[in-house]
Amino acid sequence: MKANIRPRRSVLYMPGANVRALEKAKSLPADAVILDLEDSVAPEAKVEARERVCAAVREGGYGRRELVIRTNALETVWGTADLLAAAEAAPDAILIPKVAHPGDIISAAKILKSVNAPERTRIWAMMETPQAILYAREIAAVAMDPENRLECFVLGTNDLLKESRARALDNRFAIVPWLALTIVAARAFGLDIIDGVYNDFKDEEGFRKECEHGRTLGMDGKTLIHPSQVGPCNDVFTPTDEEVEWSRKIIDAFAQPANAHKGVITVEGKMVERLHLVMARRTAAIAHAVREIDDWF
Repeated sequence: MKANIRPRRSVLYMPGANVRALEKAKSLPADAVILDLEDSVAPEAKVEARERVCAAVREGGYGRRELVIRTNALETVWGTADLLAAAEAAPDAILIPKVAHPGDIISAAKILKSVNAPERTRIWAMMETPQAILYAREIAAVAMDPENRLECFVLGTNDLLKESRARALDNRFAIVPWLALTIVAARAFGLDIIDGVYNDFKDEEGFRKECEHGRTLGMDGKTLIHPSQVGPCNDVFTPTDEEVEWSRKIIDAFAQPANAHKGVITVEGKMVERLHLVMARRTAAIAHAVREIDDWF
């Protein structure tokens, strides 16, 4: 388990070309905000958006929200300049789009190192291409080298549907294998993973259902396209009172001297192993961090 637990329940995209959106993000209870230079910005507005987003990051005012800049892909005419400007602005992370193989992350990390980007600026990877799914394990494995800065996967489910020609059904039947594969790859190498967006922001019932689906699969949170989705998303991805209470019982039970060296114990008639202790500690840590964030908001 990571030493520092950071909730990433709600991760809201905000268009970098929209001044009002950049300002509004300062008042929303999202755990993280992605200031976007890619899909939401027209080609003729990309340079101006880059300047605006980087200025917003430098000026601050976003409090405890995690700030992420999504650049354009390195192979585009804007990509390298985006990455260099983002490195100078020093957000919490830079989201690399259209990742297809491990070299995309390694190349971005080398550029960040070459300009002495602060160590606190991490790399997130958009997993939105068929190649990304096929190479999910290899991409995740670059996190083994700290110099590569890789910390989180973000699913681009709309792009995956487009590229695969799969049908976008409510149960996400077609893409569940890809989601599961990417989750396992992320966990194998200690990465967080954020689910893709839900397009109909007026359909709260459908949105909550998909949040529950993502949480059941093992996602840490969900990317969002509208401020109205933040509250329901936080609700779903916050550990319930029952989960926290059970976790604390497990932690307390293993803390008893008689159980200190046991691999398996009984808690309220249920067999509990040390793997459950690891899970319990994470749940309790997430719940504590969420309370601190919510109290701050």
